[in-house]
Amino acid sequence: MDVEARLSDVVSRIHDSERSAGRPLGSAQLVAVSKTFEADAIRPVISGGQRVFGENRVQEAQSKWPLLKAETSDIELHLIGPLQSNKAADAVALFDVIETIDREKIARSVADEIRRQGRPIRVYVQVNTGLELQKAGIAPDDTEAFVTLCREQIGLEIEGLMCIPPADENPGPHFALLATLAERCKLEKLSMGMSGDFEAAIQFGATSVRVGSAIFGIR
Repeated sequence: MDVEARLSDVVSRIHDSERSAGRPLGSAQLVAVSKTFEADAIRPVISGGQRVFGENRVQEAQSKWPLLKAETSDIELHLIGPLQSNKAADAVALFDVIETIDREKIARSVADEIRRQGRPIRVYVQVNTGLELQKAGIAPDDTEAFVTLCREQIGLEIEGLMCIPPADENPGPHFALLATLAERCKLEKLSMGMSGDFEAAIQFGATSVRVGSAIFGIR
């Protein structure tokens, strides 16, 4: 299949999963993960109707998305990779959603830049549900306190939670844990599920799924 056919297939599978879960169509947003792909590879996906995209690195996104956003005005761009505080200004300037807030320093940097730039972007807290040493994210047991800190002391309004389950484990318990944490924090948005498990994530309540290789092909 070409990229537009793969996009159509993923959208169809999302709708099937929503129906299976008894959820309204469109309740799970598709974030097409375009990391490592150049602008020419992304344009056919935009032409296919996709408007929400995810990137892992600020510098890489800066090399292609200002032009793509200028070409198509209603693009929504998500940062789904780790963010360093020295890149906070660039991230707030370019991205519409930052999904990877996971420590106080970056939360304060992003909040400061939102106020300085007057650009009210949306933010998520990343949770390391598997407590993997090599992965970013706040520990599950620290999530409620961290969300409260962001809200009450830093002035950063949190929209939802995000996770990346361990690759070698059943993702279901991790999705269930994130949903439980979101409920405790009174958050409605859940960013979870990738190319190999997005259908399961929808069953557990994902409001956005991050799908890359199933659309763009193998990197």
